[in-house]
Amino acid sequence: MPQLWKLPGLIRLLVISVTVFLTGCSGIKYSLYETAMNHEHNKAGLFFKTIEVTGKTISLLESEQGENKPTIVLVHGFAANKENWVRFAAYLTDAYHVVAMDLPGHGESEKDFNLRYDLSDQVGYINEILTQLNIKKFHMAGNSMGGAISALYAVAYPEQVESLFLIDPAGIYSYDCELNRCLARGENPLIVTCDEDFYQLMDFALEKKPFIPWPIAGVMAEKATANEAINRKIFADLRGDRAYLFEDEIKKITSPTFILWGAEDRVIDVKNAALFDQLIPHSQVMILEGVGHAPMIEVPEESAKIFMDFIISF
Repeated sequence: MPQLWKLPGLIRLLVISVTVFLTGCSGIKYSLYETAMNHEHNKAGLFFKTIEVTGKTISLLESEQGENKPTIVLVHGFAANKENWVRFAAYLTDAYHVVAMDLPGHGESEKDFNLRYDLSDQVGYINEILTQLNIKKFHMAGNSMGGAISALYAVAYPEQVESLFLIDPAGIYSYDCELNRCLARGENPLIVTCDEDFYQLMDFALEKKPFIPWPIAGVMAEKATANEAINRKIFADLRGDRAYLFEDEIKKITSPTFILWGAEDRVIDVKNAALFDQLIPHSQVMILEGVGHAPMIEVPEESAKIFMDFIISF
């Protein structure tokens, strides 16, 4: 964008007027955000849906079903939401029935401080959601926390998961990373407390940042800030005492598994990919150079092609 003072006077006045107007009218900002999201959903062939599952309100995106369309279930990471999958899903919906949900505590789904949000708890919530949707067999992809949840889901319900696609999954932290060093200093870059934190999080998590026009990014920052309290609760639950050992559990995975990892991941070190590969039977791994923690956001077309090639390979 050109420097504001270098614009012709009339255009500069218009830019300033529009900026002041939009900044002062949060309703207009949110209307623009909703319009932009609806456009992205429609372009991807996804439809917004809200369902009630065992007393919890769950929001999700779903594409059209078809007799010959296998189902893909997409599971987002910590403090993320279903929107993380939209551009990735756009390359899948012609051939697949795609479901991307907001996990409880995230996005537009129920935010209940009385729920527990450990990985195993969230496996149970996903099973409740898929049972409600009458989805019995599917390919499953998860990023970060969603990758760890997906791995445990494949252990708990092996008859349902036809294949497993883990994108920079959480669960193994044998190698130090920048996130751990931040946490040791008492900082958590994954939890947004103000607008500035949101933009710093984007820089921290993503090596290839997608273009997000203002004021869309501003609304995203406000939403992330509003979720600070529930995100602290979820993060604490994820780091709490567990009745299982994650590494032992994933040895039981029987589904064909593909591990995709961004080489520049600052959230979970890429060297952990080799440990996932060693522990999970029938797995393979690929490292994407120049990509950070969320390949499905940073390089959605390439990531989707890798996923589809994997699905049709067995």
